[in-house]
Amino acid sequence: MAAVLLDIQKIAPIDVTVLLLGQNGTGKELLAQTIHQWSTRTNGPFVAINCPAIPESLLESELFGHEKGAFTGAMQQTLGRIESANGGTLFLDEIGDMPPSMQVKLLRFLQSQVIERVGGGRSRYVDVRIVCATNQDLERQIAQGRFREDLFYRINQVAVRVPPMREREGDAILLATHFLKRFADEYQRDVRTFAPDVAGKLDQYAWPGNVRELQNRVMRAVIMARSSVVTAADLGFVEANPVEIPIDLRRARLRADGEALRQALAHGTNLSHVAKILGISRPTLYGLLRQHGMNTSGVFRQDRLRCPPPESTEYVKAAKY
Repeated sequence: MAAVLLDIQKIAPIDVTVLLLGQNGTGKELLAQTIHQWSTRTNGPFVAINCPAIPESLLESELFGHEKGAFTGAMQQTLGRIESANGGTLFLDEIGDMPPSMQVKLLRFLQSQVIERVGGGRSRYVDVRIVCATNQDLERQIAQGRFREDLFYRINQVAVRVPPMREREGDAILLATHFLKRFADEYQRDVRTFAPDVAGKLDQYAWPGNVRELQNRVMRAVIMARSSVVTAADLGFVEANPVEIPIDLRRARLRADGEALRQALAHGTNLSHVAKILGISRPTLYGLLRQHGMNTSGVFRQDRLRCPPPESTEYVKAAKY
């Protein structure tokens, strides 16, 4: 993320169209706002529009505005989002889901910076910077005929990939601490810190919902925590039942040998090959097979079982090391 922010710092002052690529919840809109804040347009408006959230029939009016009487229900003149962003930045979120009919009209605007309101015949020049974001593979969409190639090259003047949370080692605890303070202040909760084991849990989790999931978990934990310390359980990390590991070293080694034998024998019944996989000689392999009462398929042979079943204490005693 430090590398991403360095890229943003270079891009922001230059009026190029930026395409932010990344999964949902990785913070693309926050980065778009950062581009705006670090640009020469920081005193202008930042206007965001979520393309798939608006019905296709209303998207043109939403983007370009409309004149009074342009369609049924148009009771007054309305500025579109593009015109509202004049002098500032327009953020088009999830542009990969924009309908093909609107892609043509958006491309025309990007080429000329001129718009026409729905129901109006007058052209208007709009000075606006475009920042786009998508979680889609646009090149695949182009190949499938769902996204215009010429529009892709127009919005892809500079592309920035926003990595998912699972690739951002150490970020989870930093963001969680930020959210903890924010929500504790917002909800006036006496929650101050995380339990010592929380940092490890946050880093080990894959975060399929990315930053948005982390934010929601911390918010819920702040509200529901029973003390001033947020625990892993408060964040929804449920401890799995620990696997019982034999304390006796002989028992542990015998179990490990048996499991290794079964896995190696799964590769075939050629004992030279199996011995090579295990890193032992063939005579040693024969000894282990006899010791564990296995045939060359890794199955216990009751007729040659030289030691009791693994569940019994006699099993370990029968192993000779």
